Amino acid sequence: MSSGESGFFLTINGAAVPAARSMDVVNPATGAVFARAPNAGAAELEAAIAAARAAFPKWKATSAATRAAAVVKAAEVLGANAEALAQIMVAEHGRPVELCKQEIFGAAYWMQALAGIEIPVDITEDTPERRVEVHREPLGLVAALIPWNFPILLAAWKLAHALLTGNVLVLKPSPFTPLATLKLGALLAPLFPPGVLNVLSGDDALGPLMTAHPAFAKITFTGSSATGRRIMAAAAKDLKRLTLEMGGNDAAIVLPDVDVAKVAPRLFQGAFINTAQVCVATKRLYAHEAVYDELRARLHALALAAKVGDGAAQGTEFGPIQNKPQYERVQAMLAQARAQGLTLLQGAPVPDGGYFVPLTLVDNPPEESAVVREEAFGPILPLLKYSDLDEVIARANDSEYGLAATVWTADIALGEQLAARLDVGTVWINDNLNSSPVTPLTGHKQSGFGVENGLAGLLEFTQIKAIFIPKTGAA
Repeated sequence: MSSGESGFFLTINGAAVPAARSMDVVNPATGAVFARAPNAGAAELEAAIAAARAAFPKWKATSAATRAAAVVKAAEVLGANAEALAQIMVAEHGRPVELCKQEIFGAAYWMQALAGIEIPVDITEDTPERRVEVHREPLGLVAALIPWNFPILLAAWKLAHALLTGNVLVLKPSPFTPLATLKLGALLAPLFPPGVLNVLSGDDALGPLMTAHPAFAKITFTGSSATGRRIMAAAAKDLKRLTLEMGGNDAAIVLPDVDVAKVAPRLFQGAFINTAQVCVATKRLYAHEAVYDELRARLHALALAAKVGDGAAQGTEFGPIQNKPQYERVQAMLAQARAQGLTLLQGAPVPDGGYFVPLTLVDNPPEESAVVREEAFGPILPLLKYSDLDEVIARANDSEYGLAATVWTADIALGEQLAARLDVGTVWINDNLNSSPVTPLTGHKQSGFGVENGLAGLLEFTQIKAIFIPKTGAA
């Protein structure tokens, strides 16, 4: 079957384009192929690059207000098609349909909010002799590489950042979740001049072709730290600009003054939502010894009561692991934990077939164990006991990652003090996963390079031009 016969197309130069090859798309709830997607290669990439290059001068010269209006219109179209996109997402991602809709509406909101941020001209000098203006100009052609855990939301982030700032874009979804993003490209392409927005799906060979191609001025990527390092190496040859939002091993610290009954459900969702396939989800939970036993019991009760299954089924709360390689990594981590004699507290049984894993708590494992040191990116949550605040801050910071963390306490002032000591890009106090399009998202250490969201995120897609303007007449 060709990609055109499957009903899904690449978007190149504003048109729906079939690829010469196609690839399987698997429903993770069944493990079976249910669709085919275009598998773009070098020829399709070159066509998209040529179209983007041709479109860049005019899009760069378009006013910021006009570009913002186009992105706002794109957000409206996205929201209006949420139902159809959600049905595609359920099949290729496995997540419950309501969570798919939440992602799509969230993406639309994000685009509208980013479109409302103005990039100012900075006046660094204004004297009788001269005025110095610092302007921000687009970089040119941007390559955006999207992961499988939030395919529409993260595509919307990168699309908005790039196009609002006057760049042109070639966007590549994950080969595990290409279909909704291809549909997104088809819906939005008519809103922009041909060549401004191009969407190419492809297998694992396409990403390296993009990151090594000299035409791209910038790469924006969300995914694993290992892949981010490879992208950074490929970008070095041409000094490409980079925004890399990568892995995390995010710690939650629960103080002894909390109301355990109130915080347990929020901690549970903060760890397991989207089957724990969230970069800023809690991956390590440190509970004070005074509340550890009660919190463990309540979290286990929630895991036992949760319904894990096909996202298309009524009442499903947690879907499968999205793809087979990640499923196998999670299963290997569980097998290693069992071999080490660790205590696993698992939730309700999961369906046969598909890539399902029970929601799993690990009862106070050693700090050096893999379930603590490594990011599972699946429903495995180590519960760790502590007695001293200095000790737990040191343990939380002892990681190669530094993306996010949470602190749970009745003493907000103490929570602020602890937040200041955590070496991460985002800290929530008595909250989690509450991101904002106007607040910068960044990672420390191996978790990130660059910024997304807010004015700082938009500026990542620009370069500075300083103009010295004399006031004393001609030379």
